[in-house]
Amino acid sequence: MTKTQALKKCNENILKALQMGQELIELAEDGDCFREDDSCGVLFGVVRDTGYKIKALAEQEMHKHINKGNWK
Repeated sequence: MTKTQALKKCNENILKALQMGQELIELAEDGDCFREDDSCGVLFGVVRDTGYKIKALAEQEMHKHINKGNWK
């Protein structure tokens, strides 16, 4: 695929989900560095876990689309 070819909307959304997962992971890391109590630690632990889950599911979906030849 050339740079001028746009991805299908469904694939764009998968890439957005990957990015959002990464952003959640980064937020959790930053939040953990500056937290002031244990309850913040719980919050950012949930944010981190959610980011990794979203990222993993989006990667799985991307590979399914690639393997089926639908990554356009």
